[in-house]
Amino acid sequence: MPTGFAAIPAAVAYRLHNVALPLCLAATGGLAGDAHGLTRADITVAEGRIASVLPAGTATPDDDLPAVDCDGGIALPRFVDIHTHLDKGHIWPRRPNPDGTFMGALDSVALDREAHWTAEDVFARMDFGLRAAFAHGTGALRTHLDSVGKQTAISWPVFTALREAWAGRITLQATALFPVDLAVDDEPQFRSIVATVARHGGVLGGVTFLGATPDDRLRLALERIVDAAAARGLDLDLHVDESDAPEARSLEVIADTVLRLGFAGKVLVGHCCSLALQAEEEARRVSDKLAAAGIAVVSLPMCNMYLQDRRVGADGLTRATPRWRGVAPLHELKAAGVPVMVASDNTRDPFYAYGDLDMIEVLREATRILHLDHAGDGWVRTVTATPAEMMRLDGTGRIVAGGAADLVLTRARSWTELFARPQGDRTVLVAGRPVDTTPPDYRELDGLMHATPRT
Repeated sequence: MPTGFAAIPAAVAYRLHNVALPLCLAATGGLAGDAHGLTRADITVAEGRIASVLPAGTATPDDDLPAVDCDGGIALPRFVDIHTHLDKGHIWPRRPNPDGTFMGALDSVALDREAHWTAEDVFARMDFGLRAAFAHGTGALRTHLDSVGKQTAISWPVFTALREAWAGRITLQATALFPVDLAVDDEPQFRSIVATVARHGGVLGGVTFLGATPDDRLRLALERIVDAAAARGLDLDLHVDESDAPEARSLEVIADTVLRLGFAGKVLVGHCCSLALQAEEEARRVSDKLAAAGIAVVSLPMCNMYLQDRRVGADGLTRATPRWRGVAPLHELKAAGVPVMVASDNTRDPFYAYGDLDMIEVLREATRILHLDHAGDGWVRTVTATPAEMMRLDGTGRIVAGGAADLVLTRARSWTELFARPQGDRTVLVAGRPVDTTPPDYRELDGLMHATPRT
């Protein structure tokens, strides 16, 4: 397996010597961070768990434990990817986006779903995505599942089977994805979706209208969704205002609804693109409401850079350079006290033609797109501890004594080294043991890409 280190010892106990840790992820006394939020430490691993995290050079030298000299390389906890679409993944070869637009993506996915999304097809593509995520170092992942029409009954059992198959390697959660107006226009289908989510231990989701001015129908739909989640003890995870339309303002309605109904579950909202286009006073008011309601925000920088502000002529050719980045204002949200995250979103499907569920890539691109550099320490939490807390995964996303020895070891000694290269020589430890970091071969999917559409 590719690795920049000497082989991890086969012993049940060993030491990782002179490793650099983000101080914000290693809440252990005695560690002191440098100007970039990194601290040097020795990590002792025993029987698959972290036995101790001590300042570098202070671990007991006479215990005869085999050691690996990490030479100042950054170690991270395995990543938490809280917003993905495994069920859409890797359909690009058979159903590309004709013009790269949001509507082109919606139409292409709908056609592919109707033609191909059997249980076998969804399982194979989702499992492929999970193998890629696992190889790159992801330890927990939440996927949205298209939950409309007959697809709900197909995809949720597939997810449950995958969750069981991947137990011990990746912790999986799923969120139902459907237009929120179903809660008003098709109550029987909405009730069926809620029951399915509850039966499979999922999260209740929904997509707010794109570019539509909030009205009483939206308020009623959101109220029914929040009430349903409260009645079933479900958390919420919504797609919100993924648009550059000035009238896309459903985010504030969600905050008002959560506050008015006193919803006690966790609430995550994704995208929130149009918030970046609002006047500062309006955006500040919405951010304060999100903080008061305990609502967290996840931005999907790679996908939204791909889709947002794409200007296409009548002949389908791009005719203008995009003028904005399409991402949520994370700096301002964080300053207002809103928990913020970044995640992968779509992978090789009509919404995003690229990506590989590699959270180092996500954090690297988020740093560049959102200017997370020169902005203080702690942004690494957006792909580790903060999404772990939102997923209710106690102890995940941090490097602390007593926790699982689930680590991603790199040769990079600083953030600039980490983000300058893809870190293809990373070592991924699960319960203290290295795993194969070779991603699956796309050729495995060739049969699905040429499959005859179902009838």
